[in-house]
Amino acid sequence: MLKKELNIFTFSDLLLHFPNRHIDKTKVSAIAEISPATEYIQVAGKLLQMTISGEKRSRRLTAILKDNTGILELTWFQGISWVQKSLTEGMQYLVFGRTGFFNGKPQIVHPEIEPYVPAKADGKQFLEPVYPTTEKLKVKSLNGRQIGKLTYTLLAQLKAEDIPENLPQYLVEKLRLMGRYEAYRNIHFPASPVLYERALQRLKFEELFIAQVRLNLVRLQRHNSSRGVVFEKVGDYFNTFYSKYLPFQLTGAQKRVLKEIRTDTGRGRQMNRLLQGDVGSGKTIVALLSMLLAADNGYQSCLMAPTEILAQQHYNGLSELLKEMPVEIALLTGSTKAAQRKKILKGLQEDTIHFVVGTHAVIEDTVQFKNLGLVIVDEQHRFGVAQRARLWEKAVIPPHVLVMTATPIPRTLAMTAYGDLDYSIMDELPPGRQPVTTVHRYETARANVMDFVKTEITKGRQAYFIYPLIEESEKLSYEDLMQGYEQVKSFFPDPPYRISMVHGRQPAEQKETNMQRFVTGDTQLMVSTTVIEVGVNVPNASVMVIESAEKFGLSQLHQLRGRVGRGSEKSFCILLTSVKASKDARERIKIMCATNDGFKIAEKDLELRGPGDIEGTRQSGALNFRIASIVNDKELLEKAKTEAEQLCSEDPELDMAKNLQLKIHLQSQGRKNAWSKIS
Repeated sequence: MLKKELNIFTFSDLLLHFPNRHIDKTKVSAIAEISPATEYIQVAGKLLQMTISGEKRSRRLTAILKDNTGILELTWFQGISWVQKSLTEGMQYLVFGRTGFFNGKPQIVHPEIEPYVPAKADGKQFLEPVYPTTEKLKVKSLNGRQIGKLTYTLLAQLKAEDIPENLPQYLVEKLRLMGRYEAYRNIHFPASPVLYERALQRLKFEELFIAQVRLNLVRLQRHNSSRGVVFEKVGDYFNTFYSKYLPFQLTGAQKRVLKEIRTDTGRGRQMNRLLQGDVGSGKTIVALLSMLLAADNGYQSCLMAPTEILAQQHYNGLSELLKEMPVEIALLTGSTKAAQRKKILKGLQEDTIHFVVGTHAVIEDTVQFKNLGLVIVDEQHRFGVAQRARLWEKAVIPPHVLVMTATPIPRTLAMTAYGDLDYSIMDELPPGRQPVTTVHRYETARANVMDFVKTEITKGRQAYFIYPLIEESEKLSYEDLMQGYEQVKSFFPDPPYRISMVHGRQPAEQKETNMQRFVTGDTQLMVSTTVIEVGVNVPNASVMVIESAEKFGLSQLHQLRGRVGRGSEKSFCILLTSVKASKDARERIKIMCATNDGFKIAEKDLELRGPGDIEGTRQSGALNFRIASIVNDKELLEKAKTEAEQLCSEDPELDMAKNLQLKIHLQSQGRKNAWSKIS
């Protein structure tokens, strides 16, 4: 049962099944103290009136617990026969559980119950662990307290050498950490709250530190073993563009990232860098300057985008920036005509094309480069690992890799899920970009919102109306969008207004055509689902109305908002919600209205949803912590990261005598634990 319900296979697993709380066994409350605000309580009294009512699946056992102050109803819906046999009317019992009220009277459903033996009043606080369990285990008399008895019996038989230290002794002393053996004893059965807290800190740090050491060793191994082409110099292409054609002053963040890329590409090892920057932070210019650096050293570059429209926009933007430069740039997508495609393939093979921008089309076998040195992948989570790997295979020495994302990743998440990569952060916006004004309106104010949009369109601007994708049903999403489209049409009749509509059911060609009409200004309004979340660049669009905004996550709202505010005009994002929006949804809306900072929003998103739900995060063992939390233990994580980097830098093979215990522990993690199995 323990195997199936809690994944406890060995004594080691049992030891790692930590209690979720402790209760003071000496603290017994009076039944009269129970109120609607009470969550859990421990009471003692005489058991009376055990009765069974109902039939088959609706059977239930009820009993009354009475003390000097009142009565409490106890109820069981499962394991009724076993409970009835194990309890005796008239005996004194100690009862613990979550309280509730039924017909105005206090009640505990499926309480933890045992014969009452008053704790010794010797002045010591007796903290008893309560473990996570399941209803099926409770029926088999394996409730949280019973698991505690198993753990107590196990710990009584263990000696310090059975739980050897796995952190270097100098680190334990430096950080004044509790020893590992003592930590396990005190996490389960602490003699005091202070000792419990010290044990908790020790085991959390251990978990975070070992994860960071692993990530650092992986990164060091990659640095030491992966060959890469060498970009030895900064030459004419880079310098000419930088001094003559750069459209604006680089931000401090852009300069810092370029310096990191310059260092990476000059040392003979493959660069593998994640560049994360908020919407509009100027990642494209960094990408272009990196490509010019490649060209200066005789290498070709490839920029891969997830959609045809985004590839087209990258190509148009880069072509405009490079129009005065002696650089050949090509666009290769699924819709490139055969004659043009043949010409591009020839140019790539003969090295007459310096840069190619494309979609998945660039990874096809027919696309061959003479001298590929740099691959840039935009919105990397939109591509599979196998797809990206096919690009690396197009060169004898793997090209340098720069993957870019406009989805800011919280620092704590980047340190764990992406800790094996080198990553750069761009947290400044170029001069001239105005922050988007974000406001919340209820659906009841729709007419006023539409009037505001009309005012903006009269000024010559454009506007988006975005509808949510309903995950459970494509049909519902489509109906919702069509209903919204008709509603928008009723406010903006044709003529004089023209509307584009884009959704997932449209053929790709129609979708591209409708998007292009909006991009070129042929239509003033775009009604869409979230397919426009990434990549559509329309500087003239100054308003975004997000319908049913309560149905969107924080990061998605931020990504959508990034589609406006791309020109010099003042831009607005209007979040329309139902008046019945949940408390969590209202919290998300409040955050959106308060800040334009994608990194702050990502941090809040992590706090609200937890790491497992954040879009684009990798399924990484680095996040599977038993006791530590990257949300609540940020300071410990920073400390663990610092210490792990220092240790790996000083002793990358963990060969020093002082790090031997850690090395043995890491090696043992790859093997099955030798402890006896629990049958």
